[in-house]
Amino acid sequence: MEKVESRGVVAFAAFVSTLLLLLLTFGGAAPAAASTGPGSSCTRSCGNISIPYPFGVEPGCYHAAGFNLTCEQDDPPKLFLGDGTVQVLDISIQHSTVRINSSRVELTYLDRGRTTNRTWGGSLPESGPYFLSESINMLQVIGCNMQVNILGGKDNILVSSCTPICPVLEFNKGNPFSIMGNGSCTGNSCCQANIVLGYTFYNIQINRLDGAPPFSLVVYIVDHSFDYTNDMIVGVGHGPKALPATLDWVINDSSCPKDTPAPECRSTHSYCQNSGSNVHGGYSCQCSNGYQGNPYVPGGCQDIDECKSPDIYVCYGYCENTPGSFICQCNTGYTGNASIPNGCKDIDECEDPEAHFCYGTCQNFPGSFHCQCSNGTDGNPFTPGGCITIKNSYTGLIIGLGVGGGTSLLLLALGGPFIMRKIKLRKVKKMKQKFFSQNHGLLLQQLISRKADIGERMIITLSEIEKATNNFDRTRVIGGGGHGVVFKGILDLHVVAIKKSKIIVQREIDEFINEVVVLSQVNHRNVVKLLGCCLETEVPLLVYEFISNGTLYDHLHVEGPLSLPWDGRMRIAMEVARALSYLHSAASMPIFHRDIKSSNILLDDTLTAKVSDFGASRYIPIDQTGVTTAVQGTFGYLDPMYYYGGRLTDKSDVFSFGVLLVELLTRKKPFFYRSEDGESLISHFASLLTEGKLIDIIDPQVVEEEDGEVQEVATLAAMCTKLRGEDRPTMRGAEMTLENLLIKKRHVPCNTTPRRNGDGEIVAHYMSIERATKEASRQYTMEEEILLSASYPR
Repeated sequence: MEKVESRGVVAFAAFVSTLLLLLLTFGGAAPAAASTGPGSSCTRSCGNISIPYPFGVEPGCYHAAGFNLTCEQDDPPKLFLGDGTVQVLDISIQHSTVRINSSRVELTYLDRGRTTNRTWGGSLPESGPYFLSESINMLQVIGCNMQVNILGGKDNILVSSCTPICPVLEFNKGNPFSIMGNGSCTGNSCCQANIVLGYTFYNIQINRLDGAPPFSLVVYIVDHSFDYTNDMIVGVGHGPKALPATLDWVINDSSCPKDTPAPECRSTHSYCQNSGSNVHGGYSCQCSNGYQGNPYVPGGCQDIDECKSPDIYVCYGYCENTPGSFICQCNTGYTGNASIPNGCKDIDECEDPEAHFCYGTCQNFPGSFHCQCSNGTDGNPFTPGGCITIKNSYTGLIIGLGVGGGTSLLLLALGGPFIMRKIKLRKVKKMKQKFFSQNHGLLLQQLISRKADIGERMIITLSEIEKATNNFDRTRVIGGGGHGVVFKGILDLHVVAIKKSKIIVQREIDEFINEVVVLSQVNHRNVVKLLGCCLETEVPLLVYEFISNGTLYDHLHVEGPLSLPWDGRMRIAMEVARALSYLHSAASMPIFHRDIKSSNILLDDTLTAKVSDFGASRYIPIDQTGVTTAVQGTFGYLDPMYYYGGRLTDKSDVFSFGVLLVELLTRKKPFFYRSEDGESLISHFASLLTEGKLIDIIDPQVVEEEDGEVQEVATLAAMCTKLRGEDRPTMRGAEMTLENLLIKKRHVPCNTTPRRNGDGEIVAHYMSIERATKEASRQYTMEEEILLSASYPR
């Protein structure tokens, strides 16, 4: 790698929303007085772009200086911020963003020196209201052999860096000719990097590498919708017509009022939301859950009629809209879960005749039932004693038939047990065959014959399972949760965990075999191995390897001040990230777990993490980016966008992993925790991180043991738990971040000095090597065994 020489600093002031607009906005030319609300005569569109309040064109039509716009009546009309310098492409009230047409910096054939100075844009006042959106925008550089560094804030913090490389031909080193890229921005003649800190202004450093010939350079700041093509290289000055970039904006630069509603949030069903930025404050207004519209105007947040959008708000029964929510329930005569396909089952009223006031003969029908007096009686079957016996002259005949039939009954009584046993065995055999066929056992047998890696032992008989569990003895139960019950058993001289699932929807059973085939091919040291399945029951049984040392939840949330050491927590987080990255991108078909939490992370004898409980997982065809499903998971860990929208993507697991990182940092339980202000663990954690008060919530043991990694792990956790899935990193990115931290940590000498208490006694670490050996070798009772399934209901 060639050395990079001294860098020149180029002023780069918030690339887009700076300009003359913001000079007008916060300090200069005559600002309009703050508006008390939008008037009926205000312009509310410019071409095909909507202009919602607090923005406006005419004086008195916008909230305050900074939100004024200019609409130029060209063909087509164009909308600009302030005095008409920066073009507006779109305004979003819901996300508090403005998309603009960015500018670019061009450096043509540098022929002197190794650094250059260029100015990009004006200056952006620190108080806002516009800031660069975090994780939405990126730095993109097109050129050769130049290093570009983006620095932010007053202290010039390094935010992003990018270096495009063009290898010089060996036979033509004297000429400025390099091998160009093939149209993809992967580092050869074009590079890109995320800008993850939203400052109000930036500086840019541009350095030519040692030995590199002079070459042209183009620097862009754009959002992720920008599509790089090879046309960007040919003809530097002929780039795309629009360079989309995204700015955040806040309605007020202070924090949300604690005791009173924010004055800007004027709609009845609205609330104040503090900025989620890592570097700047301020707040915006949002419509409450179940409402949509403009929270900045009275009556602007309108109720969402969820029943009119069944593709988003799934309901397979009777849907009734209510203010801010909706009711989804089964139709009359049915019961169950109306939020899932086939979740509503017919009520068999005849099984509980007293509850349905039937005192005669009951016959069930789908959604209803029929009640009538039995043969030989007549009257009202809906009242006790309402059916009266009809007198007749056949009493003598009945007595005679009774005496004659007595002999036959005696013979049947003697041979009955033998006959019944044969009938029962035959019935059981038929039921096994029925369930095996219903659960697509023949299909799985065919797949086994084609795929040797699945193995002949994938299909296990019910008799083997019953023998392994002592006929499902309740003393063998070692766990249970929302997806089933787990038994400990001995199969082929190996200790295994046998899961009896609670799947009742036929569609899920139809998909079960394909999922077994996928999971059977998952081979990762940090994922619990699926050993086989039994298809001779109504709901298939799964057989997993047995992990003997409890869950991460058990080890983390122990009594006393000491828990898992910080080094162990980082290693476990790394192992979980590796497993999820493998499931998302390296498995034969991407698998989304849907229920990552500490009680689903098992630990073996060496405290190696094993991701378990795939009862809620889904596999996704490679050509799809996500699927719409009935929501499953655990509150506290559940991705809010998946919860409200029902669309499952790989970023849903990323959110749950971020919650797990927060749990490891704080030793707080996500599903129980509430701050003094009623905030959830994730909201409170993000607030403290933004305010620089992270020490208030970090586990004291972590504070004592960490060596400078907590801030970076906390930042990663905050990125993983961003509200919008697009803003979160991939599991591969999270894995690489943790791996880099662990590599750096290995180069720092560890402090192995024992800690002492006030009496001078040595305080032992959470688990010494000697204790770990004892823990691995001691015998467990059934009650002490690991919980293989969720410990808490979903």
